[in-house]
Amino acid sequence: MSLRNIAIIAHVDHGKTTLVDRLLQQSGAFRENQRVAERVMDSNDLERERGITILAKCTSVEWHGTRINIVDTPGHADFGGEVERILNMVDGAIVLVDAAEGPMPQTKFVVGKALKLGLKPIVLVNKVDRPDARITEVVNEVFDLFAALDANDEQLDFPILYGSAKEGWIAAAPEGPKDQGMAPLFDLVLKHVAAPEVDEGPFRLLGTIIEANPYLGRIITGRIRSGTIKPNQPVKVLSRDGMVVEQGRITKILAFRGIERTAIDEAVAGDIVAIAGLTKGTVADTFCAPEVEEPLKAQPIDPPTVSMTFMVNNSPLAGTEGDKVTSRVIRDRLFKEAEGNVALRVAESADKDSYEVSGRGELMLAILIETMRREGFELAVSRPQVVFRKDGSGSVLEPVEEVVIDVDEEHAGVVVEKLSARKAEMIEMRPSGGGRLRLVFHAPTRGLIGYQGELLTDTRGTAIMNRLFHSYAAFKGEMVGRRNGVLIANEPGEAVAYALWNLEDRGPMMIEPGWKVYEGMIVGEHTRDNDLEVNVIKGKKLTNIRTTSKDEAVRLTPPIRMTLEKALAYIDEDELVEVTPKSIRLRKRILDPNDRKKDQRARKDAGPMV
Repeated sequence: MSLRNIAIIAHVDHGKTTLVDRLLQQSGAFRENQRVAERVMDSNDLERERGITILAKCTSVEWHGTRINIVDTPGHADFGGEVERILNMVDGAIVLVDAAEGPMPQTKFVVGKALKLGLKPIVLVNKVDRPDARITEVVNEVFDLFAALDANDEQLDFPILYGSAKEGWIAAAPEGPKDQGMAPLFDLVLKHVAAPEVDEGPFRLLGTIIEANPYLGRIITGRIRSGTIKPNQPVKVLSRDGMVVEQGRITKILAFRGIERTAIDEAVAGDIVAIAGLTKGTVADTFCAPEVEEPLKAQPIDPPTVSMTFMVNNSPLAGTEGDKVTSRVIRDRLFKEAEGNVALRVAESADKDSYEVSGRGELMLAILIETMRREGFELAVSRPQVVFRKDGSGSVLEPVEEVVIDVDEEHAGVVVEKLSARKAEMIEMRPSGGGRLRLVFHAPTRGLIGYQGELLTDTRGTAIMNRLFHSYAAFKGEMVGRRNGVLIANEPGEAVAYALWNLEDRGPMMIEPGWKVYEGMIVGEHTRDNDLEVNVIKGKKLTNIRTTSKDEAVRLTPPIRMTLEKALAYIDEDELVEVTPKSIRLRKRILDPNDRKKDQRARKDAGPMV
């Protein structure tokens, strides 16, 4: 059977996963009576809850006797490590663009990588039924983007389709016809995308996606570059520098057929398959026949820009809510994650009690923490720190991101003001239709930590921010941190409504009556810039004298709800987030107030550090 391998690349929320749903449905991949979930490729709970794709996944459809392997890729720059590797497996790419938003930073990031590899893109303008669609401008923006990314003449002569993945139609013109379904896209893929190139020689496959299966062990997905493979065939694994990692036999070969994976007896060059049976081979390794000596060339991965410290939870409530609490199980879990996620780095500290985990962004690390807490882990994590570098002359460099903010005109002033305070430079400001402006900044990553929440507050929730790693640049100097201090519990126990009610003048609370607290735990935000120790377990003194003022009902203001991302962005250098399967608590790194004061004095004497 002839083959085509394509990736679908787009910015987050432009409709990739919905498009894959429609392609599967209209190619006959499902039975008539089969019950199919919406966004079928978003398979894990976190992806379904957040409505985002985190892991790249493969599927395949048959169309007029040709098998089309489709790879659904994540849309967030934080998961860009997934996308970079996937592009090695495919021969063409469908670039999906929202008819109103146009090409966004993530589109730019992935398309740049795809064009460099020589892939011929197909542009699909999705959501043309939106009332604020600006189709002609978007097509021009896509052309300008390709030209800016040094596309060659063949790549610039890209075919364009229009449609609505949600409504299930695609056509060569924005107005339709709407009765042909996805057929125009399938036909264009067969015509425009070349069949996979096959090299001569024995079996070779470059590992691209890794996953663990409780029955089959480690499963590696990749595209076969040359030769064929059968179960029980001996293979060896070569690292990127040509060293032999391991030798073994293939126990199972799985091919993608619709949303199912089916065991097959033989796989041929050009197909995308998953193989099981090896224990050490990982992403970017070459899986090959025993006689092969040269590894396949693997794509270098962009470096991580943000790091966090993961440590054993040592609070007084440690071990009461989770069952995985020791440093050994946390270490094993982090190193297992780093094996499969090439954009992640894990380094052990000297005291073996904490681990420095570096990744592409806060969201990527927050997803890892959220996954771990759902597995029953308890841990404490520090505020995200930027990964600095030094250049040849010894000067400090820091990562700078390109930030694109779509905002209503009335709120543009406050956005520019806040980002200027965070050492950002404005690059561009232009209208994006419908009374909105598009602002483009180059901002240091340090300044963007914790800005998302502030942006939504400033713009009444109407702004959309997208960010992407741009480059390393000279260190931009000290930055103003959080302006408010915090309220810290000074005694262990259970919070009492009466005490919280009396403390409301001091600032908004983060806890509710009945919650367990301990000395050094953060219970609220102070209205001033200093930290304040408060007693939240002090009950009402009861007497046998009744007065109207004493018996006033306690009415509490609802507390600030801290999600994981909000908590990570909120904490300061000397604070930690305690994460358990049931709770997210904020605390001081040093719980004892006297030790805390000594530490503050020592820091003041030491001066600022970079």
